[in-house]
Amino acid sequence: MNTNLRRAATAVVATALGATALAACGGSGDKADGSKTATPSKTVTLVSHDSFAASPAVLKEFTKETGYTVKVLAGGDAGAAVNQAILSKGHPQGDVFFGVDNTLLSRALDNDLFTPYEAKGLDQVPAALQLDKDKHRVTPVDSGDVCVNYDRKYFAAHQLAVPATFDDLIKPEYKNLLVTENSATSSPGLAFQLGTIAKYGDGGTSQGGASGGGWQDYWKKLKANGVEVVDGWEQAYNDRFSGSAGGKGKGDKPLVVSYASSPPAEVLGVTPQPAQGPTGVATGTCFRQIEFAGLLKGGKNDAGGKALLDFLLSKTFQQDMPLQMFVNPARQDAALPAEFTKYGVKIDAPPTVAPDEIAKNRDQWVKTWSSLVLK
Repeated sequence: MNTNLRRAATAVVATALGATALAACGGSGDKADGSKTATPSKTVTLVSHDSFAASPAVLKEFTKETGYTVKVLAGGDAGAAVNQAILSKGHPQGDVFFGVDNTLLSRALDNDLFTPYEAKGLDQVPAALQLDKDKHRVTPVDSGDVCVNYDRKYFAAHQLAVPATFDDLIKPEYKNLLVTENSATSSPGLAFQLGTIAKYGDGGTSQGGASGGGWQDYWKKLKANGVEVVDGWEQAYNDRFSGSAGGKGKGDKPLVVSYASSPPAEVLGVTPQPAQGPTGVATGTCFRQIEFAGLLKGGKNDAGGKALLDFLLSKTFQQDMPLQMFVNPARQDAALPAEFTKYGVKIDAPPTVAPDEIAKNRDQWVKTWSSLVLK
């Protein structure tokens, strides 16, 4: 079974691509006087989180079209990768960064990481995804909904109804069943926290006007109900989640914070295809992420970086992406594969938090969350 999940590590792919790319690096040429001159590099370096993935044939198509070979540098979860990019500001590790999302976007923009560039194909991207459309410092590449996933086999065996909402997760029958990611180190972990903020509010008012104790009170209850927190998605899904094929069912948590588009990964390569996937989605626990790519300021291959940004938004890459990274393409004219639509779940109107609210409050929200949940 193919276990290339939405947040599955691609270190092997990155290493292989890197070796190929290094072999393709531009060397030096001879001047008329016999001295050496550097030739333009034919390698373009993409800095990303561990989960970047693309079909080899698609990357070869990019090389065929442009002459550039892609080298991928994976830097952990998205939060860790963004932090590393900020630390290396001015002397970036590569030419393009992929994987900063709407939960962390203001941090990247405030640190002036990107050179503006208007990528080809933006006319096919809905305006709602273009959060920096006036300056084009980043290009929207995909979107996805962070939601709790559940192990159908566990709930059937225990004759337990599956949870559907945030409220359900704090009920006694789900005590010690949920694993989530650390908001301070993981983008899906932060997205899940933002989903609770959108739902319960920051001062006792939930979305829709209902009163309550706010998101802080909710997390106190979730902690009392035994939620487990790990550093990142890879550990949560493949190590702790009982429904993960990648972890071969060794985990003991039947609930995990993942994506609405994770379930298709569990049926890839299965013959015959099941009528229903082994994992499901609690549709009332979601928050929408938008992922962006940007041209790193100070990168060595500006022309190659622009070509790669264009390619990330091309139909070739966008139509390959759903079954590689299990996200929705940003282009509205990109066709979705049948497995993705059959086994994935479409979330029509998940709770959200405005980007300016995230920018203004994110650091304090994460600090408060850490003091409530990790201590």
